[in-house]
This record gives sequence, C-alpha cells and structure tokens, in this order.
Amino acid sequence: MRTVITLFFTIVAAGLTNATAQKVFTVDYASQADVKLFVVDYASQADLCVYKVDYASQAKGNEGQWFWVDYASQADKKVFWVDYASQADLKIFFVEYASQAEWRSQQKKHLMY
Repeated sequence: MRTVITLFFTIVAAGLTNATAQKVFTVDYASQADVKLFVVDYASQADLCVYKVDYASQAKGNEGQWFWVDYASQADKKVFWVDYASQADLKIFFVEYASQAEWRSQQKKHLMY
C-alpha cells in the first residue's frame, strides 16, 4: 500500500513540474495568445524578469526561465508582443543571468501557470 501511495505522489509531482514549465511560443495575432507581453527598459518596471535558457529541460517552474519552442503545440504558453505597456498582460525585462530571473509582481504570477 505504501508503494502505491508513493508512486501516486511521484506521478502527481512529475505532472505538476511539467505543467508549470515555461516553454513559450510567439503567435502572430493577439487573439491566439494566452498572454500579451511588453518588454520594459528597466527591471524595476517589470512584473517578471526573464532569462532565456538554452534547453527545454532548463525551463522549470514558474520562475522566469523561459525556452522558446518551434511549434505552438510544444508550448506551455503562447505569447504575443504588444506595442504599448498599457496593452500588456505582463511586462517583462530580459536579464543576463539565470539567478536574476524572478517575479517582481506576485499578483501577475498566475498568468504563467
């Protein structure tokens, strides 16, 4: 019985890990997007500081480490880039190091789950 329970929680945990991975795809139209993004000039203006990772396996959790995929079907979130901050659901700032990736606005965190 204990083995069955352990197996169950292992499967659930694995599913949750994959469900929150940040694999993104850029769509052509706002109506296709899950989230509309705007890139700000300074980290202090951002809701989320994003680091672009090199491999999909590095994009874990909802902590701003994103991997761009080649096809919409591979993505956890489809994004659209808007021209003005007022049009965006989420304002992001790209950082140079993975350790700098972080949520600056906890109220927006649900947008990437």
